[in-house]
Amino acid sequence: MDARIKRLFGNTVIFTVGKFVSKMLVFFMMPLYTACLSEAQYSTADLITQLANLLIPLACLGIADGLFRNAAAKEGDKEAFFSSGMAILAISSAGFLLLSPLLLLLEYFASYVWLIVIFVLCSNFHSVCAQYVCAIGRTKTFAVQGIVNTALNIGFNLLFLLGFDMKIEGYVLSVVCADFVTTLLLIVYCRLWRAFSVKKISRKIMGEMLRFSLPLIPTTVFWWITGVSDRYLVARMRSDAENGLYAAAYKIPTLLTYVVSVFNEAWRLSAVKESDDPDACAEFFGKVFRYYAAIVFVGGAALIAFAKVASVVLFADSYFEAWLYVPVLVLATVFTSFDSFLATAYFTKKKTMVSFYTSMLGAVLNVVLNLIWIPSWGAVGASVATLISYFAVFVLRAATMHRYIRFNLQIPRIAINTVLLGGMTLIMMTEPHLWQLYVGLLAAAVACLNAPALLSMLKMLPEMLKGRMKR
Repeated sequence: MDARIKRLFGNTVIFTVGKFVSKMLVFFMMPLYTACLSEAQYSTADLITQLANLLIPLACLGIADGLFRNAAAKEGDKEAFFSSGMAILAISSAGFLLLSPLLLLLEYFASYVWLIVIFVLCSNFHSVCAQYVCAIGRTKTFAVQGIVNTALNIGFNLLFLLGFDMKIEGYVLSVVCADFVTTLLLIVYCRLWRAFSVKKISRKIMGEMLRFSLPLIPTTVFWWITGVSDRYLVARMRSDAENGLYAAAYKIPTLLTYVVSVFNEAWRLSAVKESDDPDACAEFFGKVFRYYAAIVFVGGAALIAFAKVASVVLFADSYFEAWLYVPVLVLATVFTSFDSFLATAYFTKKKTMVSFYTSMLGAVLNVVLNLIWIPSWGAVGASVATLISYFAVFVLRAATMHRYIRFNLQIPRIAINTVLLGGMTLIMMTEPHLWQLYVGLLAAAVACLNAPALLSMLKMLPEMLKGRMKR
């Protein structure tokens, strides 16, 4: 068994225990959210958190990624990276606080500016500390802190929503408080104060990290525009109630995002460590992508097939119509998953400007299509615009990837799987006679097409787990 693949799957198991389990627990809080919040209230709470997510990389200058990329490398003084990264975070956070009154100009969010500010600050300090812990190899601690963060989030949700009936403020504050407490626990348990030294703050290292991370900021902004701006436009051009349904529908494709994000955490760590030899790196990327694509396609087929069932289980009755948007959003999530994988190649090779250009294309296309389709088609138009935008980014990244890492994308397999998932989506949306049978047959075809890769992964699992047990 390839030692690199073994290490990758070992890290994936650890991150699965931490991050995926954590995300799943939060996912199953949807019945609480839809029971405690009206469609309009859920829309507002979601828009607040999404605006905060946009401001997060701006407020920290994207330094969490820069710190991870440098601290995860084999060479370098890791404490110098952490000290310099924290110095950047402190300076950028002070700048964000000085500029935060400008948020009052956004009338829709004027009453919630204080929530947005503390959300951004707590998230950034948590992210920087957690990414450093992961980068220095303490992956189990990284996984456990994810579970702790989720448990705290659930606890604060129950307290604020059920106990104090705080509605929108309670929804957002639960995330803020969980991040704050988890950061304190990381500092104490990992003794991060020992990794920080004013003497080790280096202008050279700060400059190096910023040159890497700054291009990722507009990239993140463009990615946010592609994935989130449609919710603001639906709320503005249609209604908060329709956007509440649309935001709820996003939660089901998020299951696939959770799976992919867990894998990407481990994958990014492995890719950085294996990036020195171009030929070996290309071979490694090709092997991993085969497994990755199989998981994404089979997961996407399952979510499309069970979109209605999931909506019944997770949503209050008034939210049931949200299922209509789910199949298209799942297909969009399939391609954003591939976009994320290819972005790892740019990240590994420190070609972050390429991520910038490709994500800009997706953002511009998304906004144009949203402005055309949302007034007439509402959230359905927004979901189709999202799908086309992510697909366009994938095509552009696939076409340029050979310049940096030459690996086999297996385009024919991607094309066949895409046609099958597209067929499932159309059938789910139109519901012809015997539609359940047709959807089931297409889902089975996707499973059979990707079975060899999935079975290959399963065969490696006992050996990989045996290796972890010996450690």
